[in-house]
Amino acid sequence: MEELTDTYFLSGIEILNDLVSIPNDAQDQDQLWPNLKWCEEAFKDRGWQTQKLATKGFPILLAERPVADAIKTVLFYFHIDGQPVDHRLWNQENPYEAVLKMNKGDGWLEIPMDTLQLAYNPEWRIFGRSVSDDKGPLAMFLTAWDALRASEQWPNYNLKIILDFEEEIGSPNLPEAVFDHRKLLAADMMLIMDGPRHVSNQPTLTFGARGIAEITLTTYGPAVPQHSGHYGNYAPNPALRLAQLLGSMKDETGRVIIPGFYDGISLTKKEQEILKSVPDDESEINRKLGIAEPDRVGISYQESIQYPSLNIRGMASGWVGKEARTIVPAEAIAEIDVRLVPESDPERLFQLIREHISSQGYFLLDSAPTRKERLTHPKLIQWQGNIAYQAFRTSFDSEPGLWLNKAYHRAFGMDPIKIRIGGGSIPISPFVDALGLPAVSVVTVNPDNNQHSPNENLRLGNFKEGIKTILAILTETL
Repeated sequence: MEELTDTYFLSGIEILNDLVSIPNDAQDQDQLWPNLKWCEEAFKDRGWQTQKLATKGFPILLAERPVADAIKTVLFYFHIDGQPVDHRLWNQENPYEAVLKMNKGDGWLEIPMDTLQLAYNPEWRIFGRSVSDDKGPLAMFLTAWDALRASEQWPNYNLKIILDFEEEIGSPNLPEAVFDHRKLLAADMMLIMDGPRHVSNQPTLTFGARGIAEITLTTYGPAVPQHSGHYGNYAPNPALRLAQLLGSMKDETGRVIIPGFYDGISLTKKEQEILKSVPDDESEINRKLGIAEPDRVGISYQESIQYPSLNIRGMASGWVGKEARTIVPAEAIAEIDVRLVPESDPERLFQLIREHISSQGYFLLDSAPTRKERLTHPKLIQWQGNIAYQAFRTSFDSEPGLWLNKAYHRAFGMDPIKIRIGGGSIPISPFVDALGLPAVSVVTVNPDNNQHSPNENLRLGNFKEGIKTILAILTETL
């Protein structure tokens, strides 16, 4: 594997740079079509069968490679779309033109890409949108496949690959599409090729991901903003009321105090040992976050993400700074995300939150209040809720878990770090639910890759080890 990885490393860099050069803002379908075409041609050129699967939005692409006499089928998932870019915040002229950089201690220095023809340093990085999330892993896979094809080695199982082009907007059309095309997508297990390694950057497998639901709350004061001198002690302030309401949902340690919110979650001694086995340095995590101490939902970082969260991701009311005005605002808005775990029914959590809001004296609305409602109910709040996708979790002792552990041990001479459930959310639960598949995330990119942010990057050592990881998986007998 080592020799094949080294031999095909440079051709893999070419694949990555070519794919990154295609803009891929998930919000812009005109950008997504060239990406789909590139992927279609890349797989066809390698002897794979491809077909576009219709959704209510942008299509997904299915690539298949049957293997003679194979009994099992493995379904791989990648997404090709990316987050938008603000060119002003990138330290390069074009985020869609991959550049090679080395760390000079006081910053990153760009060096010519063709330097790699003569030299290699695992700490050098390639910068560009989606180099890590998620075009890098696809380039790793295609490189590994090219290496196997040249050496005439083949997996002993059938391969299917699903390429998602709407992941960065929550894959809103994926659940229905998976159900509609479930016969075409049928497999024995699913490998999710997305996400960073553990913060230590050691080889890692992640066996689950939290789901996500979203809530927007709007409280109301006077029908239009009012002069705070005339009405400051008279007209109720919606910003204050919203702050008080949100404050009533958690205690000072960050734990949700809405009765029943954490019901159903009980960690066994074995599960607690699994969480303790992850080599987190929490003092280092705190240092990077710039916090003196964390919330205490769990006794450790790993335990904290075993529970559903209730996170205020943004608030707005009135004006601030140079635009500040001495007014009582007309309304206040809070956006909340709820990270889900397998034990949490999101509909039940929504009901608990709604009941709590009602218990605080609020009349719940599903749209802006009418004049009659304003004059009838002292405390008004508009609720908008959306369940994006559910959580999933696969056992370490499942067939893919045991099989992948063998592949990693063969590649790296040791077992990988195993994460019980990741804190983030990926739209995989439709596959797990509709197809009944056990799923595991094969994470390869460096944890400090700036995904979704300016100056997204991929460490060369991770790119090379990613190719090696996929080679080990493709050659591990199933």
